[in-house]
Amino acid sequence: MTLPTLGLVGLGKIARDQHIPAIAATGLFHLAAVVSPDGAATDGAPTFRSQAEMLAALPGLDAVALCTPPAVRHGLAVEALRAGKHALIEKPPAATLSELHDLTAEAGTARRTLFTAWHSRFNPAVEETRRRLADATIHSVAIIWKEDVRRWHPGQDWIFATGGFGVFDPGINALSILTSILPAPVFVRSADLHVPANRDTPIAATLALGAAPGSRVGPVTADFDFLQRGEQSWSIVIETTDGRLDLTHGGTRLTVEGVPVLAEPDTEYQRIYRHFRRLIDDGASDVDTRPLSLVADACLVGRWHRTASFDW
Repeated sequence: MTLPTLGLVGLGKIARDQHIPAIAATGLFHLAAVVSPDGAATDGAPTFRSQAEMLAALPGLDAVALCTPPAVRHGLAVEALRAGKHALIEKPPAATLSELHDLTAEAGTARRTLFTAWHSRFNPAVEETRRRLADATIHSVAIIWKEDVRRWHPGQDWIFATGGFGVFDPGINALSILTSILPAPVFVRSADLHVPANRDTPIAATLALGAAPGSRVGPVTADFDFLQRGEQSWSIVIETTDGRLDLTHGGTRLTVEGVPVLAEPDTEYQRIYRHFRRLIDDGASDVDTRPLSLVADACLVGRWHRTASFDW
């Protein structure tokens, strides 16, 4: 069987740590090329300086996976779709909602698959939590998403530049899980966004969210921090009439009333590539705007606070 060919656009930390190993482990795509403006390379695939150069050299390429900073994803995705390529986009899929809506239209016109890969959703513990909450009455939800930016994004200035999302780059993972597991939509009621004096995007944020009146979902809070030292925290605590659920370790472990229910190794990116292949085979797309909408709403209704300068 001839595998679909894939070009990996962007060769940063997430591409090396997750995408390349997942492509190899699943065996569902042939990694035909990588794009790296600085000329970085990986074994077994030629390197191009730009996506345009790659598309010109490999006109038969079937798909691309975009692992660049979000500020440039819209232009790259449009270029790829118009060239007849299927597109997988790392989270967040675009810098703005308008860009994401436009990409959905572009994919429809091109009749190509567009997949916004909210990777944290692809853990079995997330699906099990969603199943348990489907008919539950939820009293409260508390998101605690705190990590050390120096450890996970060392020296990556783009994340604090305009369009880089700051602490919402990891925080949107929690929001992607939230919008997947809750039986009703929630809306940002208020937010406090803390931006270093020498940066453009938040280094910490707290959000208060709520569902529409009459729903079975109580208040939701989110606490995002990019300066966490020691143990990293990626947890969602859910209190229901039937007891407490703790979805921890980025969505890979579920505990119910203190009893471990599900814990699996982090293989979410392998599931992403399996899903991408199924979408291509079925001629379908998978685009969800809800996590990005919540971040945009937090920026619209939030109070902005200047904090101490941040340096690596």
